[in-house]
Amino acid sequence: MPCFFRLFAEGIFDVEDLKYRTNQLAGFIKMASSHYGFASNSIVGVGYSNGANIGTSLLFLHPGVLRGAGLFRPMVPLVPEKQPDLAGNPVYVSAGVKDPIVARNETERLVKILREYGADVTLSWVNTGHALAGPEVQDAKVWFDREFA
Repeated sequence: MPCFFRLFAEGIFDVEDLKYRTNQLAGFIKMASSHYGFASNSIVGVGYSNGANIGTSLLFLHPGVLRGAGLFRPMVPLVPEKQPDLAGNPVYVSAGVKDPIVARNETERLVKILREYGADVTLSWVNTGHALAGPEVQDAKVWFDREFA
């Protein structure tokens, strides 16, 4: 499956490449917001699996670029050298109870880190594996409507 950044193996990130790609993404968002005339901090990132991982990296390395995030099956892609201020950032984390790729303790670790950084985290456990399930997308929509109406 194509990825936004290099992996050494499933779940093992090339952190330097992840940082580089995250910086590129932040730069693109800022350039696009200037070009198209929207506030860059009005964007809510939504990602699944490695899309969620680069979204998490964006929250950690460029706080303020995203207004919030919906993260489906994320891991802890990196721990930033400097703790970001994510106060006021709503983050929805959806995890599979039977996920063979993202262990429960990895999800719990990410949620703990996000909360330590000040994010307002909503954690949803779904009785599925790594694949997305229809009801969780609907639950995320309800969360999105409530947080960003």
